[in-house]
Amino acid sequence: MVRSLWSAATGMNAQQTNVDTIANNLANVNSAGYRAQKAEFKSLLYQTLQTATTTANGDPKPTTSQVGLGVRTSSINNIFTQGAFLASESDTSFAIGGDGFFALRGEDGNTYYTRNGDFTWAMGNNNNLILTNQDGLPVLTTTGREITLNRNTYVANRIVVTEDGEVCYPDENNNLQPIGFKIGLYQFNNPGGLQRVGDTLFAVTDASGAALNEETNPNLRRSRVVQGYLEGSNVSVADEMVNLIVAQRAYEMNSKAITTSDSMMDTANNLKR
Repeated sequence: MVRSLWSAATGMNAQQTNVDTIANNLANVNSAGYRAQKAEFKSLLYQTLQTATTTANGDPKPTTSQVGLGVRTSSINNIFTQGAFLASESDTSFAIGGDGFFALRGEDGNTYYTRNGDFTWAMGNNNNLILTNQDGLPVLTTTGREITLNRNTYVANRIVVTEDGEVCYPDENNNLQPIGFKIGLYQFNNPGGLQRVGDTLFAVTDASGAALNEETNPNLRRSRVVQGYLEGSNVSVADEMVNLIVAQRAYEMNSKAITTSDSMMDTANNLKR
């Protein structure tokens, strides 16, 4: 009966983590570029009550008797399905169609990757324009450079980015001309192995593999950049609400198992009276 108490307690802890994960998904349902998460579980060790043996008559008993000791959270996985495109009034809003990621240079000098294309033109050194995200992290090109423009030469709201990421500006005849920058798009052999360092930022790990540059890797299916749109989160509210109900019921059942074990122990204690 004590074993049942601990097993049910581990179940309650695991389902609490599950509810926390679902709640975070629902909280970020409107966060651009957010990738949903899913809690995964694994069984704890099993205790052998009886090994394979023989009966008193010598007959074989080929099966064992084992009982589980509960559950624990094994991982919280990121889900990298495509989110819906949401129209934006900003000229620096970009959505990715495909498997690519934008690259950003972090404050620590490392490169991070995101699907959140909510960018802006910020003032950099010498009053230049730098394309950054909302936290001020510079967006990188296919060659790993920052996209820096002379503010005296270019007007921010006239800059156009084509579907292949080429940054263009209209000439005197209003024809778009490349200005030497191309927004970098990168893919991973195993995006599920990326390490989340923020709601929409991810870092490379050994599990994800190195970033693959779409510009230089001909074996990759090229993604497209859509200006004037943002990729919404891939959270399905209906699915998350169903998962929340299932997690809540599982939590209640584990709580009921604790109550039942407590009642059985109380009955056993009262047998002496």
